[in-house]
Amino acid sequence: MALSPAIFIGHGNPMNTLQSNRFTQAWREVGSLYAKPRAVLMVSAHWFFGATAVTAMAKPRTIHDFYGFPQALFEFDYPAPGAPDLAEEVAEVVKPHWVGLDRDQWGLDHGAWSVLAHIYPQADVPVVQLSINALKPLAYHLELATKLATLRERGVMIIGSGNVVHNLKRVQWDKPEAAFDWAERFDDAMVAQMQAAPADVLKLAEHADFDAAVPTPDHFIPLLYVAALAAAGEGRASAFAKGYAMGSISMTCYAAGDCAVARNHGAAAVSLPAGVPPEQTNI
Repeated sequence: MALSPAIFIGHGNPMNTLQSNRFTQAWREVGSLYAKPRAVLMVSAHWFFGATAVTAMAKPRTIHDFYGFPQALFEFDYPAPGAPDLAEEVAEVVKPHWVGLDRDQWGLDHGAWSVLAHIYPQADVPVVQLSINALKPLAYHLELATKLATLRERGVMIIGSGNVVHNLKRVQWDKPEAAFDWAERFDDAMVAQMQAAPADVLKLAEHADFDAAVPTPDHFIPLLYVAALAAAGEGRASAFAKGYAMGSISMTCYAAGDCAVARNHGAAAVSLPAGVPPEQTNI
């Protein structure tokens, strides 16, 4: 049985929503290469709190959860429908783990809509967002993702949205496309690990550059979902759109299996707004 895609997107700056560059071009290619799914299950770095929940409303709102950006970004709307039936499926397939059904609180945060705006620009694919339980260890997320694997047999595309390397305190304004040596080392090690043995992705928590690359787990955990899904399915995940932004952010993306997305050439990812401390932007 053909599996729906499992994709990890290094989302970077939400201004990528309104721009065309080599990364957003690759995201658009994801939408055109693969058959349109029944729905998308999104795991975004930006719904990170002390419980496991899924959005279960028919019309999720567009959440503008960032600071210091131009007004045009705050006015952006992504009116994709929800999928309450899929939310209930998620809660069922992960048992005995508990997942709450959120019918009126969250919606789609910028980790979700900034990439979906390119993958499905017509907002015509239903979207359910899964929270990241901040109280659970990394291994919990691998286990939960393994239980979600059956959804790929039911026409559900699963997307993780974060950044493998995400250290806002170390960003360098004069390095729009470059990376620190430690960022490149960790990113390259992850590419090799995801290709060879995604089930063992947590071995990289012992990597010498892990603490610099992953000072907080929120942007790293979405990758774990795709690693576990690849391990349960194709046995490997391939990198595409590999690159960096501002020294300490990896934009590298992954697809479970052999990646059909071309490595596009074009403009760099968007820089952060001038005059706003990076750690206050909530990117």
